[in-house]
Amino acid sequence: MSESTSARLSHLSVLEAESIHILRETVAEFANPVMLYSIGKDSQVLLHLARKAFHPAPLPFPLLHVDTTWKFRDMYAFRDRFTSQHGFRLLVHQNRKALAEGVNPFDYTSQKYTHAMKTQALLEAIALHGFDAAFGGARRDEEKSRAKERVFSFRDRHGQWEPRKQRPELWNLYNGRIDAGESMRVFPLSNWTELDVWHYILKERIPVVPLYFAAERPVVERSGNLIMVDDERMRLKPGEQPVMKRVRFRTLGCYPLSGAIESSATSVEAVIDEMVHARQSERQGRLIDYDEEGSMELKKREGYF
Repeated sequence: MSESTSARLSHLSVLEAESIHILRETVAEFANPVMLYSIGKDSQVLLHLARKAFHPAPLPFPLLHVDTTWKFRDMYAFRDRFTSQHGFRLLVHQNRKALAEGVNPFDYTSQKYTHAMKTQALLEAIALHGFDAAFGGARRDEEKSRAKERVFSFRDRHGQWEPRKQRPELWNLYNGRIDAGESMRVFPLSNWTELDVWHYILKERIPVVPLYFAAERPVVERSGNLIMVDDERMRLKPGEQPVMKRVRFRTLGCYPLSGAIESSATSVEAVIDEMVHARQSERQGRLIDYDEEGSMELKKREGYF
């Protein structure tokens, strides 16, 4: 084993131990935690860590998928197969009122769409089930507002986030005290990077959605983004025709708002090699991050993931 490989494994072991400590600390401190499950690579790593943290017992909390109904078909198929295979307790929550009103990613700005289908849906689910802590897979390296996050991210009675009211976290000590109606978002992957996540997926052989690997897929180019035509609901503009390109996704969300990248990486090793030479953030393909009407920080203040 080379010195660099040994150092990487040691680094991953430290991150793993920290995340497992956070998972166990949360379960010890809160009465009714839940794990947010977005079906993406970070969710898969977080779920794998949770299984390690509480093995051989089953997970002491359910998984919650806030479903916009606009995820990729491959994501839904992977979710149902994986959770069934491992016997996880999966809760799926949708904002039925917004669906009935026809909220969709084409007729609404990403800020209005995200607020209705993700933020409001999440707050509804937390209130409905009385969850007092929610694990999320967000990392500080993803986006500048997430860099402000604490590991234990306090949310008020309205589920809202105020960065100036977050609690200090020294020496890996976390303050989980909350009053009735308040809650905590907990981010065990805070100190991980995208590259750490992929190295861990490789090391632990964690299954992920096939969309992360390059394949010929039908896409249209819009504002510099390659948008995959995933089903018949995709609205094509006049004269627009999908073309087949070899693409993959670095980040997954609702398919009309997730940009692909051209790639030849068909394995985890190839993805890692490609990332080492990448010069752009993984969230370059998340169209919701570039809505001037609603920045990520504003979305988070309203209660977003």
